[in-house]
Amino acid sequence: MSVPTWLAFISWKVLKQEWCIGEIDAEYIYRMEDLLYLYTESFHAFEPVVCFDERPYQLLSDIVEPLPCKPDQPPRIDYQYSRQGVCNLFVFYEPHYSWRHVKVTPSRTKKDFAHQMKDLVDIYFPRADKIRVVLDNLNTHTPAALYETFSPSEAKSILDRLEFHYTPKHGSWLNKRRN
Repeated sequence: MSVPTWLAFISWKVLKQEWCIGEIDAEYIYRMEDLLYLYTESFHAFEPVVCFDERPYQLLSDIVEPLPCKPDQPPRIDYQYSRQGVCNLFVFYEPHYSWRHVKVTPSRTKKDFAHQMKDLVDIYFPRADKIRVVLDNLNTHTPAALYETFSPSEAKSILDRLEFHYTPKHGSWLNKRRN
């Protein structure tokens, strides 16, 4: 089903009740349509679509050692735990290749984001002409983050190979990484 046909069937009232969606204005519809068109394009080997997201993760350890399992018995784990800090998970997903990559970092800053984009260009897709990146509107997800982290010439060369496609505000469910 094409995107215009799909959009014709959407009942905004129903959609708004099922999801926590903010105001559906022109900006929201533009970004949603941009992503839907991107997802319905035919596969281009040298222009991959990479969905990018991040999430904080709490590190926990057991206070009481879990008991070993016996056959046909559920694990016996005590509910008490000790908090061991937090980390951040950067997640990449390319649906056409069924490729996923998770990078664990101690923080989630503009500098961390810039290094992830550099790795995407230099390590994960070095032969791609253009990498179309789907990401949310987090304040660290900006092209300026690369200029703040790298020299202007290096930032420009990385950005020349990236094309950002942002999800609508309150529409991160459109990022396939989350599905």
